[in-house]
Amino acid sequence: MKTIAEIVKLGPVIPVLAFDSVEQGEHVSRALHAGGVKVLEITLRTPAGLEAIQRASQLADDIVVGVGTITKPEHCAQAKRAGAKFGVSPGLTKDLHLASLDAGLPLLPGVMTPSDIIQALEFGYEIVKFFPAQQAGGVPMLQAFHGPFPALKFCPTGGITVDTAPNFLKLPNVVCVGGSWLTPKAALAAQDWAEVTRLAQAASQLPR
Repeated sequence: MKTIAEIVKLGPVIPVLAFDSVEQGEHVSRALHAGGVKVLEITLRTPAGLEAIQRASQLADDIVVGVGTITKPEHCAQAKRAGAKFGVSPGLTKDLHLASLDAGLPLLPGVMTPSDIIQALEFGYEIVKFFPAQQAGGVPMLQAFHGPFPALKFCPTGGITVDTAPNFLKLPNVVCVGGSWLTPKAALAAQDWAEVTRLAQAASQLPR
């Protein structure tokens, strides 16, 4: 089982995905993997999420599929059964933390404030998701966090684009970013999987 520290090193961008159907999920997952993306975050924002995780997990030996939008403790066990290798949550509670441990699901918990960060540190987390990144202060906020929390690493997610991602990735306390720009609505509607692969290739080559 890979740790969060190992997973975030597999690429500079973790695509944040929400699928209208399981079939769409399979096409997109293949296209992203073809573009060099090794880590996927498939969210539970749609009913297709869990089955899409199951199928994506079987696409290749080197693909690491996680579940996103974990908001309830029971989501951890459900995701683990579906084949998820890690979980991502927009926030963190004690019950969510304990459920992830019980399920054996490494968790990337969401934080937004210093109080959130202190709680995450108390629970033993060394890498967290900063969400919603752009709306919560973006690069200046992460720079401010570095002073009081110098050892903590972040995966900022929310409102990040291909143009702003490099500004986050060059920060010393950022290990990767989460983004949905790899799967634009127009490309999904047109079933333009080649465009998804092209965007994945560009994202995979971002410096950090």
